[in-house]
Amino acid sequence: MSVELKHGFVKSETHKGISTIEFFHPQSNSLPSIILQELAAAIQHAGEDPNTIVIILRSEGDKVFCSGASFEELAAIKNEKEGLKFFSGFAQVINAMRLCPKFIIGRIQGKCVGGGVGLAASVDYAIATDAAEIKLSELAVGIGPFVVGPAVERKIGLSCFSQLSMDATHWRSADWARRKGLFAEVHANTEGMDDSIIRLSQLLESSSPEAMKEMKKTFWSGTDNWDRLLTERAKISGRLVLSEFTKKAIEKFKSK
Repeated sequence: MSVELKHGFVKSETHKGISTIEFFHPQSNSLPSIILQELAAAIQHAGEDPNTIVIILRSEGDKVFCSGASFEELAAIKNEKEGLKFFSGFAQVINAMRLCPKFIIGRIQGKCVGGGVGLAASVDYAIATDAAEIKLSELAVGIGPFVVGPAVERKIGLSCFSQLSMDATHWRSADWARRKGLFAEVHANTEGMDDSIIRLSQLLESSSPEAMKEMKKTFWSGTDNWDRLLTERAKISGRLVLSEFTKKAIEKFKSK
């Protein structure tokens, strides 16, 4: 399955029980609403597909895994209803990964910013390279990582999540992310990363789907309220994005 968009794409293909979902946007793999919508749909479809046993989530390119929310769309938000709709896109993707009965392996080849950190936190097993630095930049534009927060905090704990959220312009290394639990593995290059992804995906492809389904339920226990929680968080972001501070900050970032 391939969804070609005006700017970017979401592609899915399945081979021997392994479904690969790939996304791309020319602005550093940012996430406009349409990409978020198609990502959530692709993850849900793979979860329901009887031919899929394990999922790999990846993005195109070498330098950036995902740069988070689309500044173009953030700048275009005119009211709280539009803000809620945009940020709910992140909630839908995270909840799609949470509810998917298949394990999701994340291929994190480069930098993760904002919502990109949320994606990395929501996969079940993230395999990265040394280039995969992370940053939660939302506070720098007057918002805050409200929607992705529960996913990130679940992986690295409240203390580390607070550090990332407050020091919003500081990059943390891939090794920092591994030591805190966001990444399961960090490799020196993409070859090592991809070899490890192949090894793990083939192991899982030959494992019991029913056992993995039950394991995933256990791994995500305590998150049954996330449909409501992430929508509430999206409302906060949707309100804050309308502030004069945020509008000026977004224009400043766009002009760089």
